[in-house]
Amino acid sequence: LVLELNQVIIPTYGTVPDQQNLHTAEWADFDDKPDSLFFSDGKRRIDFVLVYEDESKKITRKRSDRKKQKRKRQVYESNLINNGLQLEATRSVLDEKLIFVKVHAPWEVLCTYAEVMHIKLPLQPNDLKTRDSAFNWFSRIFRVDENIIKPEQEFFTAPFRKEHLSNFYIQDKDTFFNPATRSRIVHFILSRVEYATKNKVKKFGINKLLDTGIYKAAFPLHDNQDKSCFLHPSTDPDCPSERYLLYREWAHPKNIFKLQPLDFIRKYYGEKIGIYFAWLGFYTNMLIVAAVVGVGCFLYGCLTKDNCTWSQEVCDPNIGGNIIMCPQCDKVCTYWNLTITCESSKKLCIFDSFGTLVFALFMGIWVTLFLEFWKRRQAELEYEWDTVEYLEQEEQVRPEYEARCTHVVMNEITQQEEYVPYTACGKCIRMTFCTSAVFFWIILIIASVVGIIVYRLSVFLVFSATLPQHINGTEAIRKYLTPQTATSVTASLISFIVIMVLNVVYEKVAILITDFELPRTQTDYENSLTTKMFLFQFVNYYSSCFYIAFFKGKFVGHPGNPVYWLGKYRNEECDPGGCLLELTTQLAIIVGGKSIWNNIQEVLLPWVKNLIGRYCAAARSEKVVPRWEQDYHLQPIGKLGLFYEYLEMVIQFGFVTLFVASFPLAPLLALVNNMLEIRLDAWKLTTQFRRMVPQKAQDIGAWQPIMQGIAILAVVTNAMIIAFTSDMIPRLVYYWSFSVPPYGSHSSHTMKGYINSTLSVFNISDFKNASKPFSPWFGNQTTCRQVYRDLRYPPGHQHQYEYNIYYWHVIAAKLAFIIVMEHVIYFVKFIISYVIPDVSQKTKSKVKREKYLTQKLLHENDLKVVKKTMGKIADKIIKGVDSTFWPKAE
Repeated sequence: LVLELNQVIIPTYGTVPDQQNLHTAEWADFDDKPDSLFFSDGKRRIDFVLVYEDESKKITRKRSDRKKQKRKRQVYESNLINNGLQLEATRSVLDEKLIFVKVHAPWEVLCTYAEVMHIKLPLQPNDLKTRDSAFNWFSRIFRVDENIIKPEQEFFTAPFRKEHLSNFYIQDKDTFFNPATRSRIVHFILSRVEYATKNKVKKFGINKLLDTGIYKAAFPLHDNQDKSCFLHPSTDPDCPSERYLLYREWAHPKNIFKLQPLDFIRKYYGEKIGIYFAWLGFYTNMLIVAAVVGVGCFLYGCLTKDNCTWSQEVCDPNIGGNIIMCPQCDKVCTYWNLTITCESSKKLCIFDSFGTLVFALFMGIWVTLFLEFWKRRQAELEYEWDTVEYLEQEEQVRPEYEARCTHVVMNEITQQEEYVPYTACGKCIRMTFCTSAVFFWIILIIASVVGIIVYRLSVFLVFSATLPQHINGTEAIRKYLTPQTATSVTASLISFIVIMVLNVVYEKVAILITDFELPRTQTDYENSLTTKMFLFQFVNYYSSCFYIAFFKGKFVGHPGNPVYWLGKYRNEECDPGGCLLELTTQLAIIVGGKSIWNNIQEVLLPWVKNLIGRYCAAARSEKVVPRWEQDYHLQPIGKLGLFYEYLEMVIQFGFVTLFVASFPLAPLLALVNNMLEIRLDAWKLTTQFRRMVPQKAQDIGAWQPIMQGIAILAVVTNAMIIAFTSDMIPRLVYYWSFSVPPYGSHSSHTMKGYINSTLSVFNISDFKNASKPFSPWFGNQTTCRQVYRDLRYPPGHQHQYEYNIYYWHVIAAKLAFIIVMEHVIYFVKFIISYVIPDVSQKTKSKVKREKYLTQKLLHENDLKVVKKTMGKIADKIIKGVDSTFWPKAE
């Protein structure tokens, strides 16, 4: 590509040594037309805007530095003009130090670079007949009115070639390349034009000029920008009002229940933003089914909680009221009554019910359906938006990669020499360094999680000593603010703060690591950064949930022989009902806090910044402001674009699928959040940010395999949550085996006596001096009960405090349940994946039809032209051959 650019596109590529030979931009005064999208002549369209500060008016830099900056900028602009672009400069209306350079790409430049970039353009309208879906009448209710936003006409397309110009569907040269394509072509040129040469190394690209402050901004224009911004259509009849329509029909809150105009979004913002909103909308629609089933399971738990026998026994003063529990920490903790956990046991009955098991099974199948149907939808969008062969044909090498290509290697495929930025050994060193850095930061996160665990263990002693400690405590606060609850809530809040702080730090580290890795294309760059960031976020967000679900309360020993962390801190114990309710609390705090923080960061901050900017501008001047200057005062979208939007939603997807067995309302909360998220993101892009450079994207990139990995892991985590975190399996084992002879005394299967039989007995005289409580013992009882279901033999038994037969039955049942559940769901997932093809038959037909037309129009037409050119010469040759070999008439 570089060789092609040097030979064809950029004949004067390089710095211009003589100041007098530099080409400069045309100067023009603002004509007081705030809606204009054109140069001062009213004919040439503005495809891009560059903003810089006049070096002669800068006072913060040395004169020599200002001179160097000016020289680089002038060389850069001269080379832009040498490449065929047309520039027009206008001084700012509000700030005389600012200069706006408007860029226009003429027809010849657009055609040349469209061929270089392999951009697919229309050949002819799509002539395939499509059948209307049976659900069209229903979906029409939720679609945008076609009279307001007209459906985009479908075309068969092919990569553009100048010699086949007559074969393309060109009705008007001014509209053949839409504004998004024009901006993308101009940005391609801006990213590859040189501005200096130092030590025989060429420096080029608008990104480096922005980083060094030579230019303050570079962006394409929004199409509708008047005094009222996006709230009213353009007053200029020659200017479209697409931004106004997007705000009114897409970003406005009144459209929260309407489908998105995806083709219109793609046309205005490009395929990359279009595919994000298509995915987010599809994910949100699929959440409707999950939310309905989740609410049904939650209501089932609410309706059946009054029949929850084990909760009734906890709250019964004659059963739970007579059960004295052992202290949960050494010395400062005291004995307590089981009825204190009455309220939490009632809540637990809602979530730890048979409905939760059904919902976990359903979600294992739902996530497969979501991913498989998204693949089909994505394949349709790939064809409709001309990105089917994008990665192979159209995506260009990153300028940062090109600049480092100094080593010569042999290409195995072409058997030709090519330049690469590093040798095989250098690549191994880079990969080793990057991998080590990523693992170092992951270990740092794990260390922070360990710190949170130590906090939980130490602060539990403080809360146990300070909160009400009466054994017959009837205070209202004691029912809700137990030491476990206080520890859980404060630890969750601290964990959330640590997560946010580490996010800010690691974001910069991940970008530095990926820049050092030097990926070849922008897709490779984003995929590499995505993998690093998600690995970090996965450990950062989910580690505390994994600890509560699978480690807390599992390795605690028994009161006579507790297990200690670091030889000092006694391991945490779960509530008598298990850690499921605490897991739900942790999820609610992290997910809720994350949503609030993201909305403040993404929406409120840009809005406040723009509000302050508009107020200051209005205070300075009442003049008419051109659209390029109003766009400049909007917020920049950032280098990573939609990366954080994807990351936010995929993290949410993980919470919805990985831990859904502990909280069936998670899909409902995600659905409500996403319905708002779509409109907030749309509002933010349309009103608060500059227009992004339109970019191509074939799919959602590395997020697809990440979600597939989450889907596989979700089956395992939900099975283990039901088996080891909830109390469902021990209850089932008791009901079917240990409530009746030979182990139980009941005549029929029942849950009565479950609490009394599963809380192991401990003799208080067996306490060690290091853990014996300070508080005195009330009453004549000599035993207490363990908080957790450790299922051990009572004191006096020949195997006292060892695991009993019930424990081993429960372990066997848990392992059997995990194996059966995983195999059933994985088998169903395999069947679904096999039955649902990734590409629909309708899309396959369109692709085949397009390839056929491309072959026919672009190749067979060439043969016809050749035959027509040969004309009579070919006919004479054929006749001559015929007369030579034809037998003479007798």
